[in-house]
Amino acid sequence: MNKRLGLEFFTEFVKSSDAGNFAETAQKFREMICWYGCAIREVRTKLEVLNDEFQNNTERNPIDNIKSRIKSPMSIYEKMDRRGLPITLDSIMSELHDVAGVRVICPFIDDIYTVAEMLIEQDDISLIQYKDYIANPKPNGYRSLHLVVEVPIFLSTGKRMVKVEVQIRTIAMNFWASLEHQIHYKKFKEDNVEVVEQLTKCANVIYETDVKMQQIREQLTEEGKIILG
Repeated sequence: MNKRLGLEFFTEFVKSSDAGNFAETAQKFREMICWYGCAIREVRTKLEVLNDEFQNNTERNPIDNIKSRIKSPMSIYEKMDRRGLPITLDSIMSELHDVAGVRVICPFIDDIYTVAEMLIEQDDISLIQYKDYIANPKPNGYRSLHLVVEVPIFLSTGKRMVKVEVQIRTIAMNFWASLEHQIHYKKFKEDNVEVVEQLTKCANVIYETDVKMQQIREQLTEEGKIILG
């Protein structure tokens, strides 16, 4: 984290909260971030185990790769401030669902739902939110399956439940989302209808390709011409 931004964040956080002095607040915030890091490791491990088991049973992997991140302190502060939420550690833990994020990239569309089902069926996972942007894409064409889950982490002080946002999408969907993020079109014009229309067209073409590739795989699998998915 940039030192200047870090100082600004903690200064504003202390001024806006009742969390005590600077050093105490900084320590509590670092502890909270540690919890989110532990929760990410728990979710990643679960996904990796499921992927290994699936590969052993079917000779193919439903997961191409897994990425993770923790939202930056300034992003946390700005989101809390934008939503008019109290700037406290308890508020962050209870109100923000995306401080800890895991992104799962799958080869095919049906893998997305397979992975999601295997994850949320585990008895120590609690599903908090389920948003299907594949069946119901955003206006700009964005597609992905978003889950918010609560996972237990085990500390010296006992068990704590921590929220993690899990985004699951295909390689093609991730390609589009990565380029859309790089364009930063909203910074140039917030209501750029033409750009949104073009992005939506691109997203639809990519989705059609996803569907076609899955159909080809299913056809070849039925004909017994491939083993690997």
